[in-house]
Amino acid sequence: MTDRRANYALAVLTFINLFNYVDRWVVATLLEPIKQELGLTDTQLGLIASGFIVVYALTSPIFGTLGDKKKRPPLIAIGVGVWSLATGLAGFARGFVSLFIARSTVGVGEAAYGTIAPALLADQFPYEKRGRVMSIFFAAIPIGSALAYVFGGLAEKHFGWRAAFWMVGFPGLVLSLLILFVMDPPRGQNDAPATAEGRGRHKSGNAYRDLFRNAPYLLIVAGYAAYTFALGGLGYWMPAFLERSRGMPRSEATITFGTIVVATGFVGTFLGGWLGDHFLPRTKQAYIWVSGIATLAAAPLTFIALTAHVKWVFVTTIVLAEVLIFMCTGPVNSAIVNAVSPLERATALGLSVLLMHAFGDIPSPPLIGALSDSSSLERAFLVVPVAVLLSGLIWTYAAWRGERTPDAV
Repeated sequence: MTDRRANYALAVLTFINLFNYVDRWVVATLLEPIKQELGLTDTQLGLIASGFIVVYALTSPIFGTLGDKKKRPPLIAIGVGVWSLATGLAGFARGFVSLFIARSTVGVGEAAYGTIAPALLADQFPYEKRGRVMSIFFAAIPIGSALAYVFGGLAEKHFGWRAAFWMVGFPGLVLSLLILFVMDPPRGQNDAPATAEGRGRHKSGNAYRDLFRNAPYLLIVAGYAAYTFALGGLGYWMPAFLERSRGMPRSEATITFGTIVVATGFVGTFLGGWLGDHFLPRTKQAYIWVSGIATLAAAPLTFIALTAHVKWVFVTTIVLAEVLIFMCTGPVNSAIVNAVSPLERATALGLSVLLMHAFGDIPSPPLIGALSDSSSLERAFLVVPVAVLLSGLIWTYAAWRGERTPDAV
């Protein structure tokens, strides 16, 4: 019965995470018709995207704290309901302010879900299965993002951009009810007794003090920030790079990169989770080793992909680099929940969301844009492999440090 409940939780949370990324990215497919009808500038369209990320990052620690103190399924249900309602209401926008408020509110709902759901999953499954479980959960990122582009484009073509928001938003209100049937197990029930006891001593009121004193956790998050900087820059600027610097037609550039993201995200996410679990019996640092080695290997491939001008070379190296980059998605989140007290996991995830976005994909797109304005996009893009390399170095050091102090992670 317990396994059935755990599998139900994984299925429901993963399915809703899919909708999470559809709701998050559907606006990217609707920018041109929104701009034309509402008379918005590109700056305003950019602010709408930034508003979501900033609100998402700032509210994540709040919901992380609530997730460690309150019943988790109702909090998640509220989050799903809020972001679904906000997405649907965006279809009624009459100008910049109303659209900005609606899209920013999506960040509030997703903060409730994104911080609490992984912590809830960690308590559903044994320690040795978390890499695969997190990989299944986070595989929704590339798939949901791709569905947003496909479904959003088709919905806008046949029904208009307002209907696209309604069609992807309001059904989530029904999906939020599924969460209420998910079991909320005791925090730390699937951790080793010594681990759960040793990491459960601190009172939740001191969670942030504990986290900022937790060197393994801070190292993981620092690597995650560099990783998110690179991923955010790639996701935002790669289609424009392929069009401007490699001469691809706009539609070909978008379809090519979208296809690469879906395929490499699916393969890389599952491969990383499997490898982390496979090597876990040999070392408790397996998740960090996988993340560190994968990003170190991805750095030179990313450099080649951004400097080669022969099509088969840069396409092949983009594919290989993206597989390695996505290999980190499951393991790094497993490492975060394993590095902290079971009573502080949602708080830790909330703080990690704030820090990785604040130092990651909030500054990287505008920084690359500014560098491009002063030189070229091809030169500006070279900060991406540097960030990938930095994340690999930080994670590899964290794994090495953990081997020397076995109780660190």
